[in-house]
Amino acid sequence: MPVIHGIDLEIEDGEFVVLVGPSGCGKSTLLRMIAGLELISGGEIAIGARVVNELPPKERDIAMVFQSYALYPHKTVVQNMTFALKLQRLPKAEIERRVKQAAGILGLDGLLDRYPRQLSGGQRQRVAMGRAIVRQPRVFLFDEPLSNLDAKLRISMRTEIKELHQRLKTTMVYVTHDQIEAMTMADKIVVMNSGRIEQVGAPLDLYDSPQNLFVAQFIGSPAMNLLKGTLTKQSQSAIMTEGGLRIPTMVSPDVSDKTDLIFGIRPEHVRIDDAGFPATVVVVAPMGAETQVTFNADGTEFVAVFRERIRAKPGENIPLIFDPERIYVFDQQTGRRL
Repeated sequence: MPVIHGIDLEIEDGEFVVLVGPSGCGKSTLLRMIAGLELISGGEIAIGARVVNELPPKERDIAMVFQSYALYPHKTVVQNMTFALKLQRLPKAEIERRVKQAAGILGLDGLLDRYPRQLSGGQRQRVAMGRAIVRQPRVFLFDEPLSNLDAKLRISMRTEIKELHQRLKTTMVYVTHDQIEAMTMADKIVVMNSGRIEQVGAPLDLYDSPQNLFVAQFIGSPAMNLLKGTLTKQSQSAIMTEGGLRIPTMVSPDVSDKTDLIFGIRPEHVRIDDAGFPATVVVVAPMGAETQVTFNADGTEFVAVFRERIRAKPGENIPLIFDPERIYVFDQQTGRRL
């Protein structure tokens, strides 16, 4: 049974591309196909001008960094980094030059004689990256490399990998299920779902202009609020939600009056306004730099994000408006953005 369906994707030389999507969407399978670890039943995979369908992984000029690090436990850091180079029978001076360069980039100079068991998770991941760097491949492939790290270390390693890309200017394809990781690292994001590509674009393009409901819900944290309702086109366009809430909007898709649609609004585009509709506070979640508040209005729940401090309490009523220029409209049947 096919796992990947009709993928047509072009990655530019030197680009940092992130494949993102929920578990089981096919992103790791696609990465393994590029690497040659999975056979393809049709189509072509080309690296540069060379079609590599029939080539084994070692001949594809790629280097892969795995989630599990995949280090040899009985070898030191320097032995792990030089193992593949020695198999290639490179001159000793060239091996030493490459190791010194990679160790300097990754801050591994003082760790070269240690064994993996003597390293932290972040240090092991840097060694795995160093082992890839010394091979000087045409393409780096990363398969959820930060999944085993704690939250603080993940953030710092994101920065390190992005800085590494800026230094090396080598093509990188990175797989993650974490859309925040994708947004902060990628030049281009490929959103996948059920073995298909839903949308490809720059991080902010996907955030500002999702093509369908799946991308709208997946990209953004907290997620876009989605409300079922109808669009009325009388003196002023407005949304009437299933609960009877009337929301003015400046969005006017080419549909007939009172068509059933799904409306989206990002949490940061909900504002406090004395002229707005009354909404009841359900949950207040202080996040430090911002505050997330869950509201209920006429049976419709949604989340708002405020940069200022909000001293609201559950049960309190607050007047709100949805930014009328920031409302998204989707077809209820196809999920396509109108």
